[in-house]
Amino acid sequence: MPQQENVSGSRLKSFKNFGRDQDEMRRRRQENNVELRKQKKDDQLQKRRNVESEEEDLAMQNETMPFCVLKTNEELVAIMDSNDAQAQIKATQQVRKTLSREKKPPIDSIIEAGIVPRLVNFLKIQDNPILQFEAAWALTNIASGTNVQTKIVVDAGAVPEFINLLSSPYTNVAEQAVWALGNIAGDGPPMRDFVINNGILAPLLQLIKTESVSLFRNTIWTISNLCRTKNPPPPPIVAKECLPVLATVITTLDKLILSDACWAISYLTDGTNDKIEQVIKSGVVPRLVQLLEYPDPTIVTPTLRAVGNLVTGSDAQTQYVLDANALPVLLKLLSHEKVSVQKETAWTISNITAGTTQQVQAVINGGIVPRLIELLSHADFKVQKEVVWAITNFTSGATQEQIIFLVNNGVVAPYCSCLNSSEPNIVKLILDGLGNVLQMADGCGRLEEACLLIEECGGLDTIEELQNHENEDIYRCAHKLIETYFGSADEASGPQDEVAFTFPMDNSNPQFNL
Repeated sequence: MPQQENVSGSRLKSFKNFGRDQDEMRRRRQENNVELRKQKKDDQLQKRRNVESEEEDLAMQNETMPFCVLKTNEELVAIMDSNDAQAQIKATQQVRKTLSREKKPPIDSIIEAGIVPRLVNFLKIQDNPILQFEAAWALTNIASGTNVQTKIVVDAGAVPEFINLLSSPYTNVAEQAVWALGNIAGDGPPMRDFVINNGILAPLLQLIKTESVSLFRNTIWTISNLCRTKNPPPPPIVAKECLPVLATVITTLDKLILSDACWAISYLTDGTNDKIEQVIKSGVVPRLVQLLEYPDPTIVTPTLRAVGNLVTGSDAQTQYVLDANALPVLLKLLSHEKVSVQKETAWTISNITAGTTQQVQAVINGGIVPRLIELLSHADFKVQKEVVWAITNFTSGATQEQIIFLVNNGVVAPYCSCLNSSEPNIVKLILDGLGNVLQMADGCGRLEEACLLIEECGGLDTIEELQNHENEDIYRCAHKLIETYFGSADEASGPQDEVAFTFPMDNSNPQFNL
């Protein structure tokens, strides 16, 4: 669940006027970013149950006729313990069908009957690929269940057997093993690491050479699960071995493969600067920027996540992304039809505006500022929050000329209107940003005009009201702004006829002129 952000905590430290610590200048995604980082894909595709179609069922019936009458679990166990190979196939097939057809499969009753260890034993019978396939399919669907159900499969010794089956000469058997291992790895970091430590990587990556599109897709999906989760992150060998493969895979035209490959890269970028550097050195960045223009949101979303993660790194790493010509594409994405894409794009830009003054200038030159201000006025609140971060980060480290450009583009009124937000962290951010603007104006002899801009749009009235806010940080910050820049209330409500906070400048390269 989203957690309330403490603005005075780690995220605020990224502002450049807080000590200008290079390691803290760009805000990292910590607990306060849970809402933005909430990934529906994690919920939907971490595990997948293999549900057969009617056509597949009929084809299987032609190979091995099902029982005329369904057997009880006790009868199935007895048959599985027999020496009748054909009967074992039919019994295993009944288990598989039960687990793959019903909306609420009786996984627990299958487990309680003691069927799982027998299915694992069937994985070892190399001269009976049909039995291996049926057993692997049944175990895949058991492993798609809860953490406890997945652990039952693992504790029965299935992982080493599935890894052995990755090298099976039978494509359908190898694919089912890949699927099962993907479900187990998707259970969470402990199972993910268990699968990795059992040696999945080498045989799994060999399957990239397959001619089967279905097997290829499942392989990339399983790789994405091996890369998933950063608390703790996967062992370093995962990025080392998988990144070269992913760098090649993202040149494919298959949308399902592209999506999972980009998700995998996004997971690998979600970490410290050394991990980001590893991804950059793999050579994927130019292709990721290209994929930001893909017409399908299922590709754009994970790609944008990866690019957004990359620009949380060092200034040099951020610059690498900018040099790949990312800003023109990000400008387009700020007008994307999906609110989630707009939000993620604004978040990405907020990390760029937390960079160097040259990177802030690149945002200006890229024509992004007017669009940010539009979103501040009219966008969904989730987008507005990220734009607030972008604007406040901008004011925290920009030059006087750059802040003047921001103000001249009309940021003050919509920025002040967001002071009515019910979220204290957003209100505090805006107060900090306004403080930065007023400090700049005071330093260049234009404080009166800046104060009048804030007053005329109703911002001053709101700031005065915020002196009574229940949040201590907010009322102290509001009081300090009033006391420092506006004087008494009577002085603040003086003449209203002079609001020209403008300076001659070339918008492509602002020059401060008095």
